Amino acid sequence: MKIPERMRSTEFMIFLAVALECIVFALLSPSFRTLNNFVNVTLQIAIYGILAVGMTLVMITGGIDLSVGSMVALVGVSAAILSKQAVLSTEIMVLVAILAGLAVGMISGAFSGFLIARFGIPAFIVTLAMMTICRGVVFLITGGFTEGDLPASFGWLGRGHVWILPVPVVIMAVLFGSGHVVLTQTAFGRHVYALGGNEEASRLSGIRTHRVKILVYSLNGLLAGLAGVTLAARLGAGAPNSGLQYELDVIAAVVVGGTSLNGGRGSLPGTLAGTVFIGVLGNGLNLANVDPYTQKVALGIVILTAVWLDRIQKQ
Repeated sequence: MKIPERMRSTEFMIFLAVALECIVFALLSPSFRTLNNFVNVTLQIAIYGILAVGMTLVMITGGIDLSVGSMVALVGVSAAILSKQAVLSTEIMVLVAILAGLAVGMISGAFSGFLIARFGIPAFIVTLAMMTICRGVVFLITGGFTEGDLPASFGWLGRGHVWILPVPVVIMAVLFGSGHVVLTQTAFGRHVYALGGNEEASRLSGIRTHRVKILVYSLNGLLAGLAGVTLAARLGAGAPNSGLQYELDVIAAVVVGGTSLNGGRGSLPGTLAGTVFIGVLGNGLNLANVDPYTQKVALGIVILTAVWLDRIQKQ
């Protein structure tokens, strides 16, 4: 019997894997089945999900961004410092801090995109350098100390609710929905896929490849800024060591979700499933009392399996 095309798609397979994963952990641990744990999982993956939206666009173009974790820390600390200034009213300063944080993220991403597109420097090298620079700037402006005692209104972005849903989860859902529409229904989305499939052919067909690259990295930086502000609001502080190794977890989620490391293929529904899969994996292993080192081994195996399947599918 021939298997329908939709049931052989990457998205279907990863969603099926998530369902099977949930069944296994639900049988292993009664605590996994509780509503509180469901809310906890969604909050845990919200920041990674926000970052994964931008990373998906970057990786579809055939690039990568190793600086997002450091940008999360830089933006979070910058927004925390600004929100405590007494120049204007507290509410206005909180808004200024959030907007300034988003601007910092977008400018950092645009700078990386410019270097990659204009001078042809490999994305790995540029973003590795930006990762180091951003982390260094964070420690320079904080001296290694956490910026706490933030205004109560600042915390709504990370700890507030829209009806019964936590605000970070709502933000993540909106980004995945709108990002999917942009990728599948707009000319910009088609250009992103074309760039990742064959950059030279895209250029010869009239696509302004430099502009697309810069815009993609700018959007990625903007979302990293949003993740940084949201994380600082959730923690109630701007911590200089926040966001450590986030880039690795986010790249893992995107790869597990079916985005090709070579570019040209990927989707946001797949990335969402990959993010949920890794979030549920960590949560379920914690509830099953599996030690953290074994969890790292399990995550590594999952990543290797995803890359191997990607190679098989490409061949």
